Amino acid sequence: MKTTDFSKYLSDFLGVYLPRGRNMSSHTISSYCDTFSLFLRFCRDVKGIRADRLSLADFNSDLVTAYLKWIETDRKCSVSTRNQRLAAICSFVRYVQIESPRHMFELQKILAIPFKKAKEPVVSYLSADELKLLLEQPDTSSIYGRRDLVMLSVLYDTGARVQELVDLTVRNIRLENPAHITLTGKGDKSRQVPLLPKTVDLLRQYLAEMNLRTPDKLDYPVFTNNQKKKFTRAGVAYLLDKYAKMARTYNQLIPEKVTPHMLRHTKAMHLLQADVNIIYIRDILGHVDVATTGVYARADTKMKRAALEKADDTKLPSSIPPWAKDQDLLNWLKNLGKDV
Repeated sequence: MKTTDFSKYLSDFLGVYLPRGRNMSSHTISSYCDTFSLFLRFCRDVKGIRADRLSLADFNSDLVTAYLKWIETDRKCSVSTRNQRLAAICSFVRYVQIESPRHMFELQKILAIPFKKAKEPVVSYLSADELKLLLEQPDTSSIYGRRDLVMLSVLYDTGARVQELVDLTVRNIRLENPAHITLTGKGDKSRQVPLLPKTVDLLRQYLAEMNLRTPDKLDYPVFTNNQKKKFTRAGVAYLLDKYAKMARTYNQLIPEKVTPHMLRHTKAMHLLQADVNIIYIRDILGHVDVATTGVYARADTKMKRAALEKADDTKLPSSIPPWAKDQDLLNWLKNLGKDV
């Protein structure tokens, strides 16, 4: 079968350029692959263009715009997801421009497709009491319950992304002072996050119980499922949801949907409310830009305003008195200074 120019460039982009030229992480490359898998499915099912027939001549701004509309309307993707898909396509387009300058005019049109402005997401998080109740749900009389308690405690204490948690190996944990965990995040960038003494104690007991403190197990995953396999993101989400439902029977204010990322939000908000400098919060969360971390500061400001308004018991007037109706005052003002 003859290879089209589109398939050649896409294969080189995903298989060579991103991992070797850009040193992208496997998770980022996987996200890019999802973008183009959906794009090829759209071309086949909606436009009638098979993947083995798609060429750069077909790859234009009209096709990409139609694809973006399709994922929003038919697949009900959010504006944020739509923008992520467009960003992946633009990255591919910039690569092709260098490799095939003769297509630059049409490719420039794709790069001109605007990103949509997404609404700032609401930061959902748990209060200190809600978090405490959640962590009381695992049955610590069982080995799996103890594992779950440690896993959720580490997820909260470090503010880790769920993928960072499941990728955690024994080698990444230091329990001696200064105790910390090394997390590897987006773009394979590593950061060290300090551990609180209680989390250190939990980890020390857990690693000993699981017999993970031997030199030959340094590269073992810290958390494994009931089949002794490395946890998946979905597995962590399932356990967290299970315990959140249990906690909700005691406190109906616990959100209907509690996700691993909500524990990350929870850690950030608790740090902010403890007056921790936002630069330190940025470093703990692994954000490249402090503006990303700023969403927590804005959310906290809104909550403080709401609390002040709720607590406001002053009797300040809600409007300015209509002075224009006070003729004596108006006449006094008009005559003021005439006799001077």
